[in-house]
Amino acid sequence: MSRNLILLIFTFLVLALVQVFVLKYLVLFGVGFCFLYLMALLFLPLEMGFAGAMITGLLLGLTVDLFYSTTGIHAAASVLIMFIRPYWMAINKPRSGYEVNDLPMISSYGLTWFIIYALPLIALHSLAVFLLESGGQLIGLSLLKMFVTSIISLVFMLAIQYLFYAKSKL
Repeated sequence: MSRNLILLIFTFLVLALVQVFVLKYLVLFGVGFCFLYLMALLFLPLEMGFAGAMITGLLLGLTVDLFYSTTGIHAAASVLIMFIRPYWMAINKPRSGYEVNDLPMISSYGLTWFIIYALPLIALHSLAVFLLESGGQLIGLSLLKMFVTSIISLVFMLAIQYLFYAKSKL
């Protein structure tokens, strides 16, 4: 089993547990949520197949939905970003290209690349969650929640990477 696979499985489990048992209860003024579990999806290997990424997104989303009682909202949003991710990564390909065994993290491609890669996917996921949650109503509130949640989630992801992951390019 490769080091990256072990790291991903560990990250997947820890983030899912932290999300459903801790972060579920941390809400900033009713509009700011932290969807840290997205880190597990954003860190999936570059060479992972399309179907594997979609299934991983579905399973993680359903796990979060089970504890949030949201009947598929997080699963749908997670599958959506897993669908968009390969196209977004192709658009944001670094000049030197992607390395075979690298994970899409700050330590592999730098801070600027990671923000450009992660923030739109986090925002899309958040918007999907809040629009589905409101039934397509309350678009202004959904946009506010998306903005605040995206910033909070990104800041937590950056902090975790700087605290716990290899610092080769940090």
